[in-house]
Amino acid sequence: MATFRAWVIEKGEAGQSLALRDFDEADLMDGDVTVRVSHSGLNYKDGLAMTGKMPVVRRFPMIPGIDFAGTVEASAHPDYKAGDAVVLTGWGVGETHLGGLAERARVRGDWLVPLPDGLSPAEAMAIGTAGYTAMLSVLALERHGLTPGDGPALVTGASGGVGSVAVALLKRAGWHVIAATGRSGEAEYLKGLGAAEILEREALAGEPRPLAKERWAAGIDAVGGKVLANALAMTKSGGAIAACGNAGGMDLPSSVAPFILRGVSLLGINSVTTPQEPRREAWARLARDLDRGGLAAMTRTVSLDEAGGLAKTLLEGQVRGRTVVVIDGTAPQA
Repeated sequence: MATFRAWVIEKGEAGQSLALRDFDEADLMDGDVTVRVSHSGLNYKDGLAMTGKMPVVRRFPMIPGIDFAGTVEASAHPDYKAGDAVVLTGWGVGETHLGGLAERARVRGDWLVPLPDGLSPAEAMAIGTAGYTAMLSVLALERHGLTPGDGPALVTGASGGVGSVAVALLKRAGWHVIAATGRSGEAEYLKGLGAAEILEREALAGEPRPLAKERWAAGIDAVGGKVLANALAMTKSGGAIAACGNAGGMDLPSSVAPFILRGVSLLGINSVTTPQEPRREAWARLARDLDRGGLAAMTRTVSLDEAGGLAKTLLEGQVRGRTVVVIDGTAPQA
């Protein structure tokens, strides 16, 4: 039987382990499309899965990697044929279904989207789950009726993957962007992406008040916890925050005050099981709106061999922007 290289998470009596090893293609899970993976990415959820810090992985052995780009090798799905370039994000891949940090993947064709025109596989994974989630958040704010004329837009966790892309997208759309970060050394990086102001994370990290001075009309929050509660308390009347992450915790120590006294809305972003139509809309907008120079500035590229060693530093917030993993060493990098 054919084998391929993959990072594999296993669980035994001694606990969880992670190793780069040969994986038997016969052990791939059910799916009607087999993809030769050229690029994947490292996301916060991948860090949780690979370190075992949270019970993200629901079956063992598991290949981590919640997104990938590559070329169809074989397909029984009517929308795809051998040679098609495709992208996958979400759908439990890397959690309940074998993921993208491997040279092969077999998935349901309904989970894939065609690689958007104008994007290389490397650029698609520079965007990845994080950038796709940021775009879903921007679209949600737009559907809510918010525009740059309503006031500034806040981005929390701004130097991370979701935050970096969110800053760039909001700037491109004409917003005055306030980037909140706990890493003061990243100020110039964030300004280069389009941030007009840098807000120290401490301004949002204290005990939340029911209401505080109105500062922004919109926001994209990848942190949760007290940061999200404070962001809501400082949102202008009629404004909204799109919540898409929980790096700071799953709780929300807020009150009903922002919602019933200012009409603030909390918009939940589910990037995992998004239906095909909004999924393709988000990718089309990313291909059209995201500045390629800005994307390159926020992206680091590593080899498959290096990927496993970055999980811990990712969770510690020491990884800036996006990290692309080159799976196929012969694949073009841009």
